[in-house]
Amino acid sequence: MTITLGDLCLTPPVILAPMAGITDLPFRRVVARFGAGLVVSEMVASEDVMREQPLARARAELGFDEAATSVQLAGRDPYWMAEAARYLEAQGARVIDINMGCPAKRVTASGGNGACGSALMKEPALALKLIEAVVGAVSVPVTLKTRLGWDDNSLNAPEIAKSAEGAGVKLITIHGRTRCQFYKGVADWAAIARVKQAVTIPVIANGDIVDVATARQACALSGADGVMVGRGAQGAPWRLAEIAHHLHAAPAPVVPQGQALAELIIEHYQEVLSFYGIGLGIRVARKHLGWYLEAAGALRHREAILTATESATVERLLRDTFVDPESEAA
Repeated sequence: MTITLGDLCLTPPVILAPMAGITDLPFRRVVARFGAGLVVSEMVASEDVMREQPLARARAELGFDEAATSVQLAGRDPYWMAEAARYLEAQGARVIDINMGCPAKRVTASGGNGACGSALMKEPALALKLIEAVVGAVSVPVTLKTRLGWDDNSLNAPEIAKSAEGAGVKLITIHGRTRCQFYKGVADWAAIARVKQAVTIPVIANGDIVDVATARQACALSGADGVMVGRGAQGAPWRLAEIAHHLHAAPAPVVPQGQALAELIIEHYQEVLSFYGIGLGIRVARKHLGWYLEAAGALRHREAILTATESATVERLLRDTFVDPESEAA
């Protein structure tokens, strides 16, 4: 199945979720290398982008000649949302995604840049003004990410989705939980079907989709046109390509093992250091290294790798950790 967004064809419709502190440019690149219909940046605050906050700019950094890339914006002021969208389009964003799904208290609480993310589901009139402002500001496609509602007593995702479609949004992603659930319990994929029935634009299912089996079940229960994968890709950047292969007959990814896996991790590690600088980069990279080691069941040198302060030491230990399958058999 193919989803068309402007001049982009999301083939396959398997999307990397925006994850704060995780889906930076180096991680998006390694996931895209294996194959993804779309990769989405970390959420960036619209006003911070325009006030030239360095971290916000880094989160939205697209790089040159990147493939299908979407930048996710958060905010509650239509002016700043529109201005940030214009800026990001000029920088090369192919899609602008509006965040109305983040449940974090620092995002949803009142004050400062807060009362946005999933808090906007409590203010559908303001949510619509934000959507209209962003759609009117750019020529690239605008998408929307929400939850089922603020809580179980206000499951208004279908109504918000219908209004968003009317305002020009081209695709909607629904996380199958309410804001008040945060990430507890299990995602209700069947509830996403009500959103799918309310609109004619593509709907993407999100929440607890971590592998082929959960992706298949989410699609069956929701009727969604595709899936969005978050933590399932941590330590396994080929996971989206695996799902695409089994659900959409895309080419099967070559999953690296042994020294090939070590070299992939080292390349990702080096890109993180280059992107953030050595000092910050070493700290940022540790979570990714931990996920790679956990996913591979590689406990050898784990503590030393995650506490090393010299990049050369990390790289040497990684090469020593992963042994080619043929060597182990011998």
